[in-house]
Amino acid sequence: MKSVYITSMGKFLPGAPVGNEEMEDYLGKIGGRSSKTKRIILEKNQIKQRYYAMDKEQKSLYTNAEMAALAIREALERSASVSPEDVEFLATGTTRADLLLPGFASMVHAETGLPVMEISSHSGLCASGMHALKNAFLHIKSGEHRTAIACSSEFLSREFKHTKFEAQSIYSNGRVPFDTDFLRFMLSDGAGAALLQNEPSAQGLSLRIEWIDNKSYANEYETCMYSGMSKEDGGRSWLDYASIHEAADHGALNLKQDVRLVNEITKVGTRRFLELVEEGRIDPDAVDWMVVHYSSHVFREEIFQLLEQGGVTIPEEKWFTNLYTKGNTAAASIYIMLEELLYSGRLSAGQQIVCVVPESGRFQASTMLLTVVGA
Repeated sequence: MKSVYITSMGKFLPGAPVGNEEMEDYLGKIGGRSSKTKRIILEKNQIKQRYYAMDKEQKSLYTNAEMAALAIREALERSASVSPEDVEFLATGTTRADLLLPGFASMVHAETGLPVMEISSHSGLCASGMHALKNAFLHIKSGEHRTAIACSSEFLSREFKHTKFEAQSIYSNGRVPFDTDFLRFMLSDGAGAALLQNEPSAQGLSLRIEWIDNKSYANEYETCMYSGMSKEDGGRSWLDYASIHEAADHGALNLKQDVRLVNEITKVGTRRFLELVEEGRIDPDAVDWMVVHYSSHVFREEIFQLLEQGGVTIPEEKWFTNLYTKGNTAAASIYIMLEELLYSGRLSAGQQIVCVVPESGRFQASTMLLTVVGA
């Protein structure tokens, strides 16, 4: 089996950073009134700025596929040895593609202008970016391909335009329930890409992928974060309404999170991490960097406490995140964090990086172990 290396990374963050006081200038005020939950949510998540791929008139400046292609372009431009013609496989992940069909990878492939190749689309929530990465990893590890790209892109701001909710009869009073409204102040836009090869880069640092572990706990939990149904209507699919207009009026197309269940996400992520420690696949004392996708600062302390209860302590200075300055970009977050860390000048050969991406959709956890190689 071949070794697999991330030899280059790229990101794309659209426009200028948007501060907390400007958020509703972009998203709009539902019914002309500022959200009552905004201040509470921002105090908890502690995000100071984020990026939106639409302007203050709520017009899209890019497509989701275009943002992914721009992140891929940067990764290729940074590569010391790979040209676009060398790429043999493309795997993508996203929460919401621009189109229902065809798959997101097809649209990204077209935007990049890369040659004819094998592609794979992964849809879902935060873990879909890691699923794409594992697919690319396995293709190279098996020897089927020598060079691959994994990427994830999110254009979530357009999910939360005020006009979208004002058009839904169920919210004609202008007040959107907390399970939907709080996500307006949690999620933002951006894309990241990783170039994978069967040998490290001849220049600079590379990240050798030791393994990627994906585990679903859907058999143990109800659906928590979702779109395409309304729990208030018994959880039926949006396709089972009499019309798409009726589904929209009932809020079945909105992105929602069941706040009764959301705190289970930290338990799922730490549970799998502790299992990997017990299995001997992670040595906490050997970990130099913890790159964890937590959607809100409030979850950070919960993770620390759960790890300590499990007998594991990883010092706070080893934890890396850019949540507060880049925002919560869902499936793209792990790429955007790793890209910043890789080019930060803070890594050195031999260091170990553990990446953790928990997902609250119906609960799953993705974990990856990397070793820094090169000079």
